Formats: sequence, C-alpha cells, structure tokens
Amino acid sequence: MTEPSGLVVVDKPAGWTSHDVVARMRRLLGTRKVGHGGTLDPMATGVLVVACGKATRLLTFISAHDKAYEATIRLGVSTVTDDAEGEITATVSADGITDAQIAAAIADLTGDIQQRPSAVSAIKVNGERAYARVRAGEDVELPARPVTVSRFEIVAARRSGGVVDVDVAVDVTSGTYVRALARDLGAALGVGGHLTALRRTRVGDVTLSDAATLEELEADGAATHLISLSDASTRTLPTVVVDAKAATALGYGQRIAADGVGPAVAVLDGEAIAIVERDAGEARPAVVFVTSD
Repeated sequence: MTEPSGLVVVDKPAGWTSHDVVARMRRLLGTRKVGHGGTLDPMATGVLVVACGKATRLLTFISAHDKAYEATIRLGVSTVTDDAEGEITATVSADGITDAQIAAAIADLTGDIQQRPSAVSAIKVNGERAYARVRAGEDVELPARPVTVSRFEIVAARRSGGVVDVDVAVDVTSGTYVRALARDLGAALGVGGHLTALRRTRVGDVTLSDAATLEELEADGAATHLISLSDASTRTLPTVVVDAKAATALGYGQRIAADGVGPAVAVLDGEAIAIVERDAGEARPAVVFVTSD
C-alpha cells in the first residue's frame, strides 16, 4: 500500500492538544509519519496544518509562515499563563479604561516590536521546557525577541463587572504569542489582561476554508481531504519550473544552475521534485521528493 503524502488542514477543537490531533490523524491516515506545522494551545481552535508522508518535510517551512487569529482579550484580570487556563494572579477594575486608551495601547503593540514570550510556553530554558519549570515552582522570565504584528484591530468591546472583553483580529509573524499580546495590552493599561478565546484562521495562505473538523475527517475518510504533495509544496514555497534534465539531477542530489533561487520548490510538469536552496549561484537540493533511478 502506498504511503499517503500531503497535507490535511484540521479545524482543531477546543480541549485538544496539537499532539492529540496528530495521534488521531495517524489512525485516520493509516501511517505513523504525521506531524503538524505550528502548535495550538488546548483552549485554541482553528487551522492546524497536519502533514503526512513526504510532506512532513514541508513542516519547517509551513511553521515559519505568518499566521492570523481571532481572539478575545479580557482586561482587568491577569493569570499565570496569560490565558483562561491559568490561575488568576490579580484583579483590577477596568471600568475607567476608555476605548481610546485601548486603541492607543493596541497601536503601540502593532508593527515591529520586542515581545517577551509567555513563561508557560514550550520554549526551552537550559534544555527544559519553560512551562515545566513554571509548574515546578520556578520564576521564569524569558528574554524578549523581535516579532512583527502587522494587524491588531479591535472588532468589538463589551463591558461588565469591572472587566472589558475586547474582540480583536491579529496578523503576526511566526513565534508571536497572542496571549503575550493580551498580557502586554493589560499591562500597558495598568489593569492586567489575559486571553479568553483564540481561533487561528490562517497559516500562510491556508485558511479555514481549507479545513475540516475531526468529525468530518472521520465520516468522509481523511484521505478525501488530503492536499497532494505537489499542491502542498507549491502552496508552501515559491515555485521554480525545471526541465527533465535538471529534475533528474536533483533526483540524484546534484546541484543545478539557478541563480537567485531559494528556498523554493522545483517542479516538472506539475510534480514537485525537490526543495532547492541557493548556494554560490546554484540551486542545491535541500529536500528530494522524487529520486532518480
């Protein structure tokens, strides 16, 4: 039986870890070679790109793509995890915060910024995940790093009981923590804040319109929702069209002449042959999908 190879876009349900989804997809696709292109926290829903077979080689590139989210930020309450799953650490009335103040603070968090990731994250500190250190009682503060928030827009705001719930639309570069944006927005306004809802709507050009629920994948058969390796490759990276001679060379792991290339997908007659990278004026195959006999 031929191993399936391609992408399945899952609309991840709340309460599932990304690893839970991968485990389910291994069963539905009938293969162990399955991975995902960017973790979603258990409380989050939406686009989780799952790859199987040779397409798992695309995951490094997929996870580097920009991402879009719909989120709700609660101002007036801080938590240890910067989201609704963590213990409340402080409560401050946000009744005095105006819409104009919220908009100004959001503007300051838009563009190229330095962001300190949430302490309860999968980032490793001296070989151990930061969240494990926090759960062990350590006080962890990760260093800030550059990220880009290209869109941070208010969709709606609701006020009740001393808190303000702000619905936002956010576009960010890979590695940006939306719950850290919630934390920093609350801190800038002096009342604290955390994330109460998060839905990922896009990874690169893969959107919710490409996604299926786990129930749909179970009922239809996951393979019917599989985006082929070639389609997945060309949706993930720029494309370079090669001739048969160059395709054969790439299949042998050899370089071809292609100044200015990379990373990109080398394609022959619509079939993805390899992922190539620029190296001294040539295209070097970094990943080979079709080997030459």
